[in-house]
Amino acid sequence: MRICWLVSKDRRHQPIRLAHSTCVLIGRSPETKITDKKCSRHQVQLKADYNKGHVLVKQLGINPSNINSEDVGKDREVKLKPGQILHIVNQLYPYTIEFGENISDKKKLSSKRPHEDISPNSDSSTLNKYLKTDHLSPREHSPCNHKPERKKEKIKEGQTRTVVNSPEVTEKKDFQGMWKQGLKYSMQDPTCQVYKDDTVVAMKDKFPKARFHWLVLPWEPIPSPKAVRRDHLNLLQHMNDVGEKLVQESLDSKALKFRLGYHAIPSMSHLHLHVISQDFDSPSLKTKKHWNSFNTDYFMESQDVMKMVEQNGKITVKEGISEFLQMPLMCHVCQQQLSTIPQLKEHLKNHFP
Repeated sequence: MRICWLVSKDRRHQPIRLAHSTCVLIGRSPETKITDKKCSRHQVQLKADYNKGHVLVKQLGINPSNINSEDVGKDREVKLKPGQILHIVNQLYPYTIEFGENISDKKKLSSKRPHEDISPNSDSSTLNKYLKTDHLSPREHSPCNHKPERKKEKIKEGQTRTVVNSPEVTEKKDFQGMWKQGLKYSMQDPTCQVYKDDTVVAMKDKFPKARFHWLVLPWEPIPSPKAVRRDHLNLLQHMNDVGEKLVQESLDSKALKFRLGYHAIPSMSHLHLHVISQDFDSPSLKTKKHWNSFNTDYFMESQDVMKMVEQNGKITVKEGISEFLQMPLMCHVCQQQLSTIPQLKEHLKNHFP
């Protein structure tokens, strides 16, 4: 079976494995050790085709990515072949791809023994045991190609169903669970904090959807808006006050408008108040879902939430609220309807130069 590696020409980090027909995002991150602010966190999307022996490169970042000194172009896909050089951004950070043969499948390793060939700490002898690429020290970037375990599970008398216990599915679920809990870890990190007291902590959103985008979180472990009760009213007011303070202290508080509020169904665990400027000028704003989560009734104003809790003792969410995420894109300033996010962003420059 073939295998593909993304190799840093300047040896900034270990090679990254590109699984077949799987999208991998490469950009500014601890993994690539790229810290250049001109490089987006999601600068390029790579998709390896083991059958055709190339990698499709799609530029997602604003600044140019290049293959053999030719610009890829925003949102365009270009083939990267072995021997060609991909510069991640502005002719910097060169990479190549290398295809090899993973011959471990032929040896049928016992399931009782660990799969040695993809360990980050594997030495060259272990690597060469399974790969026909003798100079790479690989870093696994996708699940191993183990055969899923199939089990028979009894449902009713005389009926069974087959359950597939795939490492890929398990790893995906584990990753999603860790990602949803990310705020709980970030709020403890002093490098992320911009304000804290005995009740709340504030920090910059790691993937801001505007020029200014903060999160205000209580130290009290409140998982989501659904868990808020009347006893939390003073806490909600304090979170709002801290958000207003952040707005007042921002450099563009007079030039920009801000909104404070909560997502009806937040994607991240732990209650958090969004404090966001209304320019929405950010490379992290990429999808209709991103836009509509802040510009429809899916975004609940902080003041409205406090009134709701005061009157009803809890936060209630409208039935079918998730459908707002699929609404057509519409400018929040002039209500003009746009077809795509790039068109919307270009339109917003008229309102926020």
